[in-house]
Amino acid sequence: MSKDWLRYDRMVEDALRGVVRRALTDVSTSGLPGDHHFYLTFRTGEPGVQIAPALKSQYPKEMTIVLQHQFWGLEVNEDQFAVTLSFGGKHERLVVPYRSIVSFADPSVKFGLQFESSVHGEGEGLEDSATGRTMTPKDLNDLPRLIEDKAAGAKSTAQIVALDAFRKK
Repeated sequence: MSKDWLRYDRMVEDALRGVVRRALTDVSTSGLPGDHHFYLTFRTGEPGVQIAPALKSQYPKEMTIVLQHQFWGLEVNEDQFAVTLSFGGKHERLVVPYRSIVSFADPSVKFGLQFESSVHGEGEGLEDSATGRTMTPKDLNDLPRLIEDKAAGAKSTAQIVALDAFRKK
């Protein structure tokens, strides 16, 4: 097998992170239309992530945030976004680089993206921040159902674009 000098897998991942950036940019200027809402899971230990120490200790590896009804000051730039959310009645500012994002979902239209983790090696899973266990490729295939279960308590046929589909085997 020849070496992939152009790294198309990384190009695709960068392009898909651009989808997240564009969605957040649209929301920052126009607000969330209709029933749209976003679930964003990111690695809290990634360089550039800024969260309160109490949140970091509660979510030492990954954290999922929801942008729906109560969020303030959404600022989007080329490499990261910042937003203020309420945690236990206290407003906290988060800064999240796009490279730290593990998944993005908009359950209202059954859309989701799953990103490779730069922290984990090839073939390893991602840690589920809710259960603390490592998710296997089979678990990632169940991600649409898990997202919908969290959002509405019902099953989903959401389509998640897994980047492994673009990787050489």
